[in-house]
Amino acid sequence: MVSYVLPLRSSSPRLDLTPYLQALVSFPEVGEVVVVDGSPPEVAERHAAAWAGVKGLRHLLLDPASATPMGKVGGVLAGLRAATYEAVVLADDDVRWTPEQLAEAGDRLAHCEVLRPQNWFDPQPWHARWDTGRILLNRIAGGDWPGTLVVRRSAMLDVGGYAGDVMFENLELVRTIRAAGGREIVALDLLVRRLPPSPRQFLDQRVRQAYDELARPWRLAGYLALVPLAAVTRGQAVAPLALLAVMGAEAGRRRGGGQRVFAPTAALWAPLWLAERAVTSWLAVASHLAIGGIRYRDTVLSRAATPMRHLRRRFG
Repeated sequence: MVSYVLPLRSSSPRLDLTPYLQALVSFPEVGEVVVVDGSPPEVAERHAAAWAGVKGLRHLLLDPASATPMGKVGGVLAGLRAATYEAVVLADDDVRWTPEQLAEAGDRLAHCEVLRPQNWFDPQPWHARWDTGRILLNRIAGGDWPGTLVVRRSAMLDVGGYAGDVMFENLELVRTIRAAGGREIVALDLLVRRLPPSPRQFLDQRVRQAYDELARPWRLAGYLALVPLAAVTRGQAVAPLALLAVMGAEAGRRRGGGQRVFAPTAALWAPLWLAERAVTSWLAVASHLAIGGIRYRDTVLSRAATPMRHLRRRFG
């Protein structure tokens, strides 16, 4: 049995979530659904009215005192404190779990403190296919970072939560648990559906996602090297790099049974994503140098995530 925690912050009512929330509370694997709402008051009131009659769903207003610069973190921590069950599924509002997947996640959490599933996009507009290149390449390099995690409630609360002023909040959560001695499982075969963002949201995310790599300097260095490499070789390195990207993405598609959900042509989008990341990595570094961080909503976040060595020192 799991608690399902959904941190929510929206400038307009998200009543489109109602059918999914109603389905969740009917799943035998779900003991409760906790929506932590950090939306403006008038929006949160609409949510409260719409979901008041959904048995098994708790709609909680985020206490302003619990708010964090990275808004999602405050909602996650408030949801964990409110949750009843030890196994907690943390999920963005665009993630769509099935009952079978929730049961599998609960079973696997018996062997770890944090479980990292993988996402795939459905439906597949052009920008979802583009971003699938990222997912596939990440699947051969430690696993992709999805919009959902499964954690032991006690593991997170015992360490006092995790930093709420970083951009790469999922990495921060996992690093914190691991630094305290917790175990992580990357479940490459647990493929949870995710709705794609709008094209505008997709475009807005490009540099912010590249900024995440400041938390993983070796990866960032690799991406930053691509543009100079293309320039020095007068473009001759582009075709071999593109071929390597397709081959790597195809390997990622086949890992963990990924071919069940990723189309046979999905790997062909990997070179486009890699070219994007080569450019946006430079923009992310420029933002860090120019304004000391990356813009997120109405603030600037300076840190991508806390280095693992600092977290290990914190927990001795």
